Amino acid sequence: MFSIRQVVSISVFVLCLTRVTVSQNEEYEIKKIFSSCKKRSSDFDGCVKRAFNKLRPFFKKGIPEMGVAPFDPHFAPEVKQTRSIAGMGYTLTLKNVYERGWTQSTVTKYKTDWENQRIIYSQYFPEKTLEGDYEFKGGAFGLDVLRGGHWNLTLRDYSQTTRIKRNGSGVDVHVEIDHIGDMDIHISNLLRGRSIMESVLDRIINATWKPGFAVIRPLINDLVSTAFTDLWSKSFKDFPVDAFIQD
Repeated sequence: MFSIRQVVSISVFVLCLTRVTVSQNEEYEIKKIFSSCKKRSSDFDGCVKRAFNKLRPFFKKGIPEMGVAPFDPHFAPEVKQTRSIAGMGYTLTLKNVYERGWTQSTVTKYKTDWENQRIIYSQYFPEKTLEGDYEFKGGAFGLDVLRGGHWNLTLRDYSQTTRIKRNGSGVDVHVEIDHIGDMDIHISNLLRGRSIMESVLDRIINATWKPGFAVIRPLINDLVSTAFTDLWSKSFKDFPVDAFIQD
């Protein structure tokens, strides 16, 4: 008969052995995915594009042993945007932002800019959703406006281009929207909680967003760029790229 201490010790050993096996399997799978990507190859960019798409099963679970946290959904604690035009300005702070849709996305283009230590890639999302809380502070014509509440945004048939450049030990990330087929946005407390009027305003905004897209576009670019910077800086900062991609 085993003692309680022996049972606990055996259980811990089995758990540790399982963890090591999982880690080794994940490392093997990633090496296998990138095995044909050679830096000197003329097909290097195409190979990396295909490899990125094969990594999608890891988006929800991450690769903890390599410092990559799960990022579908991705969480950003705060995204802030400040604008000032002709004496009229505002500060929009988005908090506790969740971004979903990564696992269904597809990398459609990939390019390595070796000279500038930068990568550029385009990505297509059948659907991307974002949600969180907001605080809006604005001033115009001597009037101050302060609003806060919850918001959610759904982008369909959506594509974007991402530029990632090394900056010392960190990275700079810039995202530009390429295309949005359809969009729904809902913002609570715009009219101080008047639910009927807010429902009407929701319908007006979602029916007429395309003519006003020039105004919305910088906000979405800022939002997604900040989220991407956070993601790459935290999850991929110490990722051992050279262990998987050879000359």
